[in-house]
Amino acid sequence: MKIAVAAANGNAGRLIVKEALERGMDVTAIVRSANQTEAKQVIRKDIMDLTKEDLQGFDVVVDAFGVWDEAKMNLHSVTLGHLADILSGSSTRLLVVGGAGSLYTDKTHSLKLSETPDFPKDYL
Repeated sequence: MKIAVAAANGNAGRLIVKEALERGMDVTAIVRSANQTEAKQVIRKDIMDLTKEDLQGFDVVVDAFGVWDEAKMNLHSVTLGHLADILSGSSTRLLVVGGAGSLYTDKTHSLKLSETPDFPKDYL
């Protein structure tokens, strides 16, 4: 399987690259700066500068983008929207790394972990 990991230098991205390589996958790290992963194949570009051509031929693109600055939280949806747009119409699957707060806690999928009384407000 040929996969690309966007934001591969981040905490989740590095672990995903490592695991995929250990499973024998053909992995390309997408990074803004010098590659800090175990991947030998690298696309060095900002996520917003990626094109359809950059992602052509991958079976899967993993979006591991993360930001914790409250003023920049909108970048999660902006970058995800960009990836979805450039992969639209292709057969490449887009997998998005999310936080546990988005997990449902009931069978009817009506209550998220982040909506429970004990969920730390600092992580919302």
